[in-house]
Amino acid sequence: MRRNSITTVLVLGLLLVTLFAPFSALALLMLFIFVSVVGSMVWTLVRTLVQGDA
Repeated sequence: MRRNSITTVLVLGLLLVTLFAPFSALALLMLFIFVSVVGSMVWTLVRTLVQGDA
């Protein structure tokens, strides 16, 4: 279930990129970089809060 929702969000993001930046060659790369950075930050914050390392 969770994996399906993540896939849906990624597909919708890719569709938005193709609609708003059809001539930008690096838009897709920037989207993946943004998603990976935000995901890494969220994962680090959640892990820190759960483990109590703060």
